[in-house]
Amino acid sequence: MTDIKDILNTAEKRGTALGLTYAGAVTPQEAYQILEADQSALLIDVRTKAELDLVGRVPVAAHVEWATYPGMVANPDFSEQLQRLLDQHQVAKDAVLLFLCRTGGRSHHAATVADALGYHNALNILEGFEGEANAAKQRTLINGWKHAGLPWIN
Repeated sequence: MTDIKDILNTAEKRGTALGLTYAGAVTPQEAYQILEADQSALLIDVRTKAELDLVGRVPVAAHVEWATYPGMVANPDFSEQLQRLLDQHQVAKDAVLLFLCRTGGRSHHAATVADALGYHNALNILEGFEGEANAAKQRTLINGWKHAGLPWIN
């Protein structure tokens, strides 16, 4: 198992290379290793409730929708709802926050918001829950949380 400090250093370097304004980016496997090693780390899934119900969810994840279904309308209260969730979980400002969505796009924006709220160890989970689509537009076959065989439930 890789040391958590090594994972966080890699995430930071990756974030710098990608021009991220928050702490960095991790693979699903790295995110899982962080969750296993750091009890103060929190995984926050920002997909819609419909996605959680239809596609599956990570058992230990908290949830705040970045956008709502149908229509993928931006959640105007995301920042306030995220702060409320973090307060309810008594999350310290220096805790590692791992953001997950379908492919890594919405979670990128969520990590940016968390950083703006003063949570400077916000990390985006690259590839997301389902990963990128193949030529037939099918997901979970190339990469992502599910493809990696990490814990999830329906």
